[in-house]
Amino acid sequence: MKFQNSQSGTEPEINLIPFIDVLLVILIFLMLTTTYSRFNELQLNLPLANAEQLKERPQEITVSLDSAGHYAIDGQVIGASTPSQLATHLRQAATGKPEAVLVISADGMASHQSVVSIMEAARNVGLARVTFATQTISGS
Repeated sequence: MKFQNSQSGTEPEINLIPFIDVLLVILIFLMLTTTYSRFNELQLNLPLANAEQLKERPQEITVSLDSAGHYAIDGQVIGASTPSQLATHLRQAATGKPEAVLVISADGMASHQSVVSIMEAARNVGLARVTFATQTISGS
């Protein structure tokens, strides 16, 4: 009896052409479905105030903003929601104060758009000196 050798001299090989075709289709699909958007990001390190507070605050306009988006100018709540309405109220508060400093006292949970609206209103009125109120560091 003579048994034949079932193994021939050639080794099995993997056909890579279908694999490359599938990867090419996946690559084209990903390229077409990806959205290309740029995010402008400002990396800010907000300072902590460790200086003494001024005893006198002449010609100061304080704008307060709570987390719900309500504005108050010098302690009086106003019903403004747009920069033009805020500008009207700021213009009234700035009469007789040619070198007025605008102090923005915003809640930590207030929206950034609300703060930007205050700054836009200040620019429209001509208030160039703007500062932000911070909490002092205790025990350092």
